[in-house]
Amino acid sequence: MNPYITASLLFGLLLGTTITTTSTHWLIAWMGLEINTLAIIPLMAQQHHPRAIEATTKYFLTQAAAAATLLLAATTNAWMTGQWELQQATHPVPTTMITIALALKIGLAPLHTWLPEVMQGLDLTTGLILATWQKIAPFSLLLQIQPNNQTLLILLAILSMLVGGWGGLNQTQVRKILAYSSIAHLGWMVIILQFSPTLAVMTLALYIIMTSSTFLAFMMNKTTTIGTLTISWAKTPIISSLMPLILLSLGGLPPLTGFMPKWLILQELTKQDLGMTATLAALSALLSLYFYLRLSYAMTLTISPNNLTGTLPWRTQTNKKTLPTAILLSSSILLLPLTPEVLTLFNT
Repeated sequence: MNPYITASLLFGLLLGTTITTTSTHWLIAWMGLEINTLAIIPLMAQQHHPRAIEATTKYFLTQAAAAATLLLAATTNAWMTGQWELQQATHPVPTTMITIALALKIGLAPLHTWLPEVMQGLDLTTGLILATWQKIAPFSLLLQIQPNNQTLLILLAILSMLVGGWGGLNQTQVRKILAYSSIAHLGWMVIILQFSPTLAVMTLALYIIMTSSTFLAFMMNKTTTIGTLTISWAKTPIISSLMPLILLSLGGLPPLTGFMPKWLILQELTKQDLGMTATLAALSALLSLYFYLRLSYAMTLTISPNNLTGTLPWRTQTNKKTLPTAILLSSSILLLPLTPEVLTLFNT
């Protein structure tokens, strides 16, 4: 793709997200979401491959349905309350419709089935944008409306955690595993949304850091299946030695960064007298941890039969930018001791 076109599309992504996150009017927020969707569609279809076209079509239809539902809900709210402001979505009917539409946009279970299929048809770069940046705008709307239906959000969150854990167990495609990982993490963000919005934003930020480092490491290895992970030692030994730590951080294992949001969320749920919900959330984390361990095992404890033990294939000097990857890798592993500083940063 022409670099000028790529720059224009990336600017469209940035513009759409900025419009949605800074707007207070439902029509302006909806317009930002549509700009965001229209900007990413050419990026998704740029490979001119049948799988990419299929994924783009599925994504477009899903996002169009969610946007139509959102616009209908906003209009219904204006009809019932006379207000177009985001903060004035107080009637339970349009608020529930808005919550469901935004859940469809970001891929919360049971409205998640499009996400693994779309992710599987994309290259890793576009998959990274879909798994991280595309969550920001809908999530900002969820933060602003503060849904008054506590039971609906908790049900969506628990279901997302369980589906994200169960769905990834039997997968061999790395992109589908990361899609189910995204679904599970979204459940953690949504379950704490109404009790501590600051903690939800912190969880989203840490999820973006960890997922970005995972995608960048897989891009350096050109990895798309678990089978290709077995020869990653020969291609990028340093990345391969760090990847298990990033994956276990995504799973929420102490003493890594990913343990911080899960620990704080379980603590907050316990304070809210939701002991059973906290228990289900903690048990669902074990499901996700299993397939992260599966990836780690394939990457570090198996040796491909295609290469002789101890020999490395020919490796030329790479011109890839490794500084962003190094910063994200370090942040994905080492931030747990800085938990008080991170909380202070997000509370200011």
